[in-house]
Amino acid sequence: MKKLFTLTFLLTCGLSAVSYAQRPEGAGRPQAEPSTNIPGTIDNSARGNGKVSGTIKDSVSNQPVEFASVSLVDMATNRPVDGSTTDDKGKFSMKNIADGNYKLMLSFIGYKGKQIDKIKIDGRTNIELDDIVLTPDVVQLDAVTVTGQTQMIEERVDRLVYNAEKDITSKGGDATEVMRKVPMLSVDLDGNVSLRGSSNVRVLINNKPSTILASSVADALKQIPADMIKSVEVITSPSAKYDAEGTAGIINIITKKNTLQGATLDFDSGVGNRGANLGLRGGYRTGKMGFNLGGYGRIGYNILGKGDNLQEGVKNGVPFSVRQLTDSKNTYGFGSYNLGWDMDITDKSFITASVRYGTRNSTSSQEISTLNSFGTTPAKNSFRDVDVKDLSGTVDVNVDYTRQLKKPQQEFSILTQFSRNNRTNDFDANLFDSATSSTLLGQEGNRNGSYNQESTVQLDYTSPIKKNQSIEFGGKGIFRQVDSDFTYYSTLNQPRQASSLVYDQNVAATYLSYTISTKNKYTFKVGSRYEYTTIDATQGEVGLSIPNYGNLVPSINVSKTFKGGRTVKAAYNRRLQRPGIQFLNPNINASNPQNISVGNPDLSPELTDQYELSSSWFKKSVYINFSLFARNTNNSIENVRTTSEEGVITTTYGNIGQKQNYGANIFGNVTLFSKWQIGGGVDAYYVYLSNNSNNASLGTSNSGVVASGRVFTSVTLPKGWGIQGFGFTRGRDVQLQGYSTGFRIYSLGVKKEFANKRGSIGMSAENFLSKAFRMNTVLETPTFTQTSINDRYMRGVRVNFSYKLGKMSFDDQPRRRRKSVNNDDVKSGGDGDGGGGQQQAAPAAGGGRPRG
Repeated sequence: MKKLFTLTFLLTCGLSAVSYAQRPEGAGRPQAEPSTNIPGTIDNSARGNGKVSGTIKDSVSNQPVEFASVSLVDMATNRPVDGSTTDDKGKFSMKNIADGNYKLMLSFIGYKGKQIDKIKIDGRTNIELDDIVLTPDVVQLDAVTVTGQTQMIEERVDRLVYNAEKDITSKGGDATEVMRKVPMLSVDLDGNVSLRGSSNVRVLINNKPSTILASSVADALKQIPADMIKSVEVITSPSAKYDAEGTAGIINIITKKNTLQGATLDFDSGVGNRGANLGLRGGYRTGKMGFNLGGYGRIGYNILGKGDNLQEGVKNGVPFSVRQLTDSKNTYGFGSYNLGWDMDITDKSFITASVRYGTRNSTSSQEISTLNSFGTTPAKNSFRDVDVKDLSGTVDVNVDYTRQLKKPQQEFSILTQFSRNNRTNDFDANLFDSATSSTLLGQEGNRNGSYNQESTVQLDYTSPIKKNQSIEFGGKGIFRQVDSDFTYYSTLNQPRQASSLVYDQNVAATYLSYTISTKNKYTFKVGSRYEYTTIDATQGEVGLSIPNYGNLVPSINVSKTFKGGRTVKAAYNRRLQRPGIQFLNPNINASNPQNISVGNPDLSPELTDQYELSSSWFKKSVYINFSLFARNTNNSIENVRTTSEEGVITTTYGNIGQKQNYGANIFGNVTLFSKWQIGGGVDAYYVYLSNNSNNASLGTSNSGVVASGRVFTSVTLPKGWGIQGFGFTRGRDVQLQGYSTGFRIYSLGVKKEFANKRGSIGMSAENFLSKAFRMNTVLETPTFTQTSINDRYMRGVRVNFSYKLGKMSFDDQPRRRRKSVNNDDVKSGGDGDGGGGQQQAAPAAGGGRPRG
């Protein structure tokens, strides 16, 4: 009841504020004298038969400017009498205008404002204006776009945008390959994403969360085909409108959409030596209603790996050592299917709905040979054959309503979402006395069924205050239910006791954000967000005492534009990171009994203060960005490893104490001869980790510098040919209890577009100069050391084919910004490094039985 009251109170405050903002002028307060100069108020008391229409275009690219604000102002009273926004063709139209003399005021974020005088309406005047051009102005909030043939990078006041649709080397791949090319991001060989040295990144898809993302970001990225990605937004300093979660920031993946009239069907396929893919995407739009349907499947095969793991230490004064040799073979299958619908209810309101289902079928077979010695006891040789099954299904349902109010860019929206991920994570092992023996000694295994469910409702209100100011506020409620049930079996020993985790988490939030742009080209965006979290958790039959908590998180973004195309930005924000289910799940994964992993349901959230200073410069075809950042995290959630009497290493998670990062990023882009583009950058940061544990074996600290770099080149050739190349390298990574060596990834692709532009065929190759890539990991604690050598066989070649059927045309209806829920408030991921043998994260909730 207390949870419900808290959420109801916060959401009621948001609704009351919206209601107050929409009151007639003067309601609830003493009446003032009528103003003769209120540019933000529309006077529509007098209507007529006049009409004004036109088209707005970008002065540089000559492309239509979508969502530009258009106000018709009475010259006599200086009051707006009507307003509109441009559609996806840059067109606007205002009807039923009374007789009189008017001026037209045009504006849009990222462009200089414009005024057109002497518009006279007389009787049934129908005025069709010539094309109107707006000039980009970097003083505004929107994009400072890299000039050049492909415009790969855009910079905005709080984010960087990477336009992935221009990349041909990722054709046939998945989102993991795209993310590796985004400035400031680092993606390891297992697909785990980090931003400026922190894996505490929230990943959204079209501003929406998904329970599969809460379970595993690496797995979720494999479900998104690269061909479907339009752009990737890296939000390093989120405003108060975003959930407080995501210590390092937010990554928003924008997929391609169809908003035109008519019907199309896109076909994409690819095949290679390590995988194949097939995708179909269709869209149909007529009048004010549109539908889209898509399906995508990808399989992976011939994915091999070898490992050599040595761990040594002293337990109770007795030395021990364990050496393991592993051979693994993995296969996987991913599918993603979606159905979307949207409709313009009126000229000012619209509704959207979508259903998405994603499925995963991942299997791994691994042979583990172990030589175990403890003190003077004779060495013991054993062998096990392990099969791991990881299956999941995810459904996301969204229904969103948006209404545009009287003023341009003033709107109110109600966003809802239901998301559920069911997951099965099992392993079975056959045990032998040695690698040369065929005698089966016994079997053991683990069954872990779980689910992760979220229900969300969100209210948002946005409104301009004056010509250069705007305000946003709203409320949000998130209701999460997690259930993980696990059992064990063994024919050799007494199996571990079965248990379960039931974890309910509810979050109520409200926010306020204010933006202003000054005449001297300063832009300020300030805000604050309050979130209150309640938790009710039970492990087995025992209730967990996890306190409720509230957090106030402020954010400040400031930008200044100078002459010569240079922009300077400064930002501060406080971020919050709640542990996701993969960190909480107490299921013991012992597929490799010498390296087991288990979650920690007693984890607390981590708090981070982040500071950023950046400067960018562009001129003609050259763009350069340089940024400095500092991040201080308390209660940081990190991997913690301990050893048992028998030398078994257990990996779990803990709030270690403190983590600090100080670093710099520099990247740039240049276009030569209008055909050749070269881009790249370097990221470097210093990291310091300190454990506050009283346990002598855990009390440790570590520090060092981590650096990475990337380069990208693209050449456009005659007759539809194109060539692209990419390379990425990362140096040694610093962990709390050790480090891992660096790695490199590179690719080369070529594409030929058909003459009618309806299709293309291409070929790409990855890591083609070496058969395998070797990666070393060294872990050091006061009680043991562990050295792992893993060979990854990543050489690959694939051929891709795509074709488009049908024909689309622009309509005259304005296409509006589609809004949706985004729950960016749970820490997900985890590096999954169990040390030697099976390299796998602690099992995450995402499948299993519903609770009664």
